[in-house]
Amino acid sequence: MEVGGVCGTREGSALTWTQQWSASVRPRSLTRWQSPALQHGESCLSVPCLFQAQSPFATGPRQSDGTLYEFRTYLLKPSKTKEFLENFKQNVHLRTAHSELIGYWTVEFGGRTNKVFHIWKYDNFAHRTAVRKALANDKEWQERFLIPNLAFIDKQEVEITYLVPWCKIGTPPKEGVYELATFQMKPGGPALWGNAFKRAVNAHVDLGYSTLVGVFHTEYGALNRVHVLWWNESADSRAAGRHWSHEDPRVVAAVRESVNYLESQQNMFLLPASFSPLK
Repeated sequence: MEVGGVCGTREGSALTWTQQWSASVRPRSLTRWQSPALQHGESCLSVPCLFQAQSPFATGPRQSDGTLYEFRTYLLKPSKTKEFLENFKQNVHLRTAHSELIGYWTVEFGGRTNKVFHIWKYDNFAHRTAVRKALANDKEWQERFLIPNLAFIDKQEVEITYLVPWCKIGTPPKEGVYELATFQMKPGGPALWGNAFKRAVNAHVDLGYSTLVGVFHTEYGALNRVHVLWWNESADSRAAGRHWSHEDPRVVAAVRESVNYLESQQNMFLLPASFSPLK
């Protein structure tokens, strides 16, 4: 995959993250400097102020197409993990008949083991509601998988995310391993930290040691959280690339800027399941 053309653009060639995000949902209107009345000193109260929707203090409205990505994490009983995965493999077609599965992984490092993580795509919230209703009424899905396997799950976590406006889901060049890096940013949204974060991501992308699959901003869950999903050929190639990146002055400078807005971060090393669309 040619990452630069999928996630991110170079500085100076496009709008900032905040501008891209905002432009995707805002009606076109006059800015203060485009309004003849305001240029002549009239009060905002006497002029239709549509441009107020373009406040630089906006935290970054979501993308206009409404497409959302549901992150689901299941903590499984250690003795039942293998059985759970095998059962899902046999019945995954029943679930994907209702909505698109982006990827399905097990957690190898970076958190509790016996954990599975999967991403589902929906056109909008109405689509997700319709799918959940259909699943509840799908007797084959309920009887063959859901009911027999619910007892294998200790805990479930769900987040709703959007792709950031400068990114689309990428397709890795071949089978490999994945890393989900999660960044808890300071309150304020992309208007505060979006451009610095984008520069840090692109600095790693430019080195080419890893393939960027997607950058997701949380809508429901912990707010001001960004998930970055990477593909690597192997754990060792990822380690070598990271070592290289830490010595690159462009990466160091971009990360030092972004870290000013960072509260915490965590990463997980993921292995794709045999039935995962993203391998």
